[in-house]
Amino acid sequence: MMALLEVLSPLSGSINAVLVLVSAFTSAVTAAVGVGGGLLMIMALAQVMPAAALIPVHGMVQFGSNAGRTVLIWRYVDRTLLKAFLPGVVLGALAAAWLLVRLPPGVLELCIAAFVFYSCWGPGLPKRALGRAGTLLAGALTTLLSSLVGASGPMVAAFIKQGAEGRLGKVATFSACMSAQHLTKAFVFGVAGFVFRDWLALMLVMVASGFLGTWLGLRLLHRLSEHRFDTLFKWALTLLALRLTWLGLARLLG
Repeated sequence: MMALLEVLSPLSGSINAVLVLVSAFTSAVTAAVGVGGGLLMIMALAQVMPAAALIPVHGMVQFGSNAGRTVLIWRYVDRTLLKAFLPGVVLGALAAAWLLVRLPPGVLELCIAAFVFYSCWGPGLPKRALGRAGTLLAGALTTLLSSLVGASGPMVAAFIKQGAEGRLGKVATFSACMSAQHLTKAFVFGVAGFVFRDWLALMLVMVASGFLGTWLGLRLLHRLSEHRFDTLFKWALTLLALRLTWLGLARLLG
């Protein structure tokens, strides 16, 4: 078994095993609560993975996890919102692939955290922001941010929170949007010269374990009431935003 784990990636077999378990756990978290798994995963990957591989490997594993979740609950996806979101994803990916703009360290994290805090605890977004143009803009900005900082899930979830109906609708629509967003990283980092094949075996095994985690998480989701889900969803977003605030301030202040 250890020999098989050793050949999954340039990392050691024991670390590969831990990452496979992390994929299952984080997928279960996102399926049950609606958000948080992607950020937890990138935090875990950052401890052991080379910086150059961090965002592309995370993106492909998250694509597999979100795609599996979308397939399982496809009928709950808000297709109108998804169709408006997808053109923005394409624009954001193109911008990420070609633009060299970099904000000062910490600013992106603080901007995302501020948006999440507003969405959870402030007044509702104006109807114009939830329309086709607003959704396209959200798709573009969050896709660009995702390629720069790795995990834009809290910002996408905060937008979906006010745009989709019901706990299953929120999770399904969020998963569909994130699937499209993470898939673009194959293009963005392929253009940048990242060699995916060195990490392909590990990514495939993590996707498989993530699918199992998704199945377990969805079983829990079906048992949650709408009120309890909304409460967990809001507090999960808030805790993630607090962490982003701390991280952003630490980077901004050096």
